[in-house]
Amino acid sequence: MDLRMDGLSVSVGDAELVRELSLEVPKGRVVGLVGPNGSGKSTALRCVYRALRPSRGTVWLDGRDLGGLRPRESARSVAALTQEGGSDLDFTVAEIVALGRTPHARGNRPLDARERELCRSAMERVDVAHLADRGVLSLSGGERQRVLVARCLVQEPRVLVLDEPTNHLDVRHQIGLLSLVRSAGITVLLVLHDLNLAAAVCDRIGVLSEGRLVASGTPREVLVPELIERVFGVAATVVPHPLTGDPQLLYTLNPDAPEEGTT
Repeated sequence: MDLRMDGLSVSVGDAELVRELSLEVPKGRVVGLVGPNGSGKSTALRCVYRALRPSRGTVWLDGRDLGGLRPRESARSVAALTQEGGSDLDFTVAEIVALGRTPHARGNRPLDARERELCRSAMERVDVAHLADRGVLSLSGGERQRVLVARCLVQEPRVLVLDEPTNHLDVRHQIGLLSLVRSAGITVLLVLHDLNLAAAVCDRIGVLSEGRLVASGTPREVLVPELIERVFGVAATVVPHPLTGDPQLLYTLNPDAPEEGTT
């Protein structure tokens, strides 16, 4: 399933958070949004998983206007890991993961054998199967993040939307999660702050600045020193990864920038 944002704008009061954003996520590809804090990345994602209605523009799923779909229909196609995806209720890990089947459920029917196996497999894939009977409030931030990824997988989406999925994860689980994303074979739109991780996992990258798309292309096309300094305000040297050839950024603080806390 392909995803396309067409002239997407989001205004809150007098502030325009996203401005005329047009970006395509082809079927089966991984596309990342990067940019400084407050550049509109999470706001754009909220329009895709329907937590926010755009002021102008359209989100298309396989040529169908997302806003015209019934909520259950869109929930069967799009799964989201949000920055606010936690739970205040102490469900067990297994119960949280099983909630991923909600868009497919009818009434109070219990999970069938296939769905139970789907939940078990998803927990294994993100390394939380040993936590199945633990209350989710007893988990670390990284463990909770992996539980929520398992819930997304159980939803069997055709489009996966991930907002900072590596938050709270140690290096091993960051690599494991992004490898899983790469191998999932579904359409993925994600926000990452780590540009080196974005270069490793994304087929294409869109760069946002002040709500506008200022660059779009492959990691090699987009992650160049001139753009990094212009958008992020830091000097960077780009070198190829010795094993994969992916661009990797080595940062140097801009000597002309004022130190934090000074004027």
